[in-house]
Amino acid sequence: MASRTPAAAAAQTPKPQPRRRLSVDERREQLIAVALELFSIRPPEEVSIDDIAAAAGASRPLVYHYFPGKQAIYEESLRRAGQELAGRFEEAPTGPLSERLARVMARYLDFVASHGPGFAALLRGGSVAASPGTNAVIDDVRQAAHDQILRHLALPDPSPQLRLTVRAWIARAEITALEWLADKQREPRELVGERLVQDFVAGLVVTAAREPALGPALAGYLAAERPDTPTAALLRDLAGLLQVPGLAETLGALAADSDGEAE
Repeated sequence: MASRTPAAAAAQTPKPQPRRRLSVDERREQLIAVALELFSIRPPEEVSIDDIAAAAGASRPLVYHYFPGKQAIYEESLRRAGQELAGRFEEAPTGPLSERLARVMARYLDFVASHGPGFAALLRGGSVAASPGTNAVIDDVRQAAHDQILRHLALPDPSPQLRLTVRAWIARAEITALEWLADKQREPRELVGERLVQDFVAGLVVTAAREPALGPALAGYLAAERPDTPTAALLRDLAGLLQVPGLAETLGALAADSDGEAE
């Protein structure tokens, strides 16, 4: 068989396809995605426009063509991350309340783990992170989380005290997540999430003690729980606490004294 000539071989070799030029919208989205990735793995003050340009395979002037500076691209990246984080609080309103919240917390902590430095910078602020734009992003996330939790409670007219309980729990979730990151995530996230759910249930019980009108709703939430839910585990722990010598008697005496004063 006759060998192919160099010219024939060259003719049959596929030519590399020219790289497709990104449209204006595609390039902007690419820069945002690249910046978000960098801000997810490094604090924002350690990321430069040159870093973003290099990661995107673009020039520094091209980045400035789309964004006036690093703060602008940081805030836009943050808005995208905020939308994603807010979406993680969405959960179908079916099943025991604590199971729903456990799934929400699992997604929340997944986000925290994958956006560690950026998440910490967002909540703690800093030379680059703190601005009206970034503050608005986290405020929107907190409001979305607040609204989603209230939907799960399914109360027609949540009281100011209940709203405060929900907002306080969201703040606790943020602080817990920051401490978890600082501790190099040594505790399993499942355990961290379960404790946060139990904290919410405990706060709900305290709120119901102050607002008797919430009692029937609380009874409904607890009636739907199963023995393997975080709420059931919390109640077992509380029941065990009452077995501590002298504690049940002390609590009973305090309650009796309070009843006497009320009369």
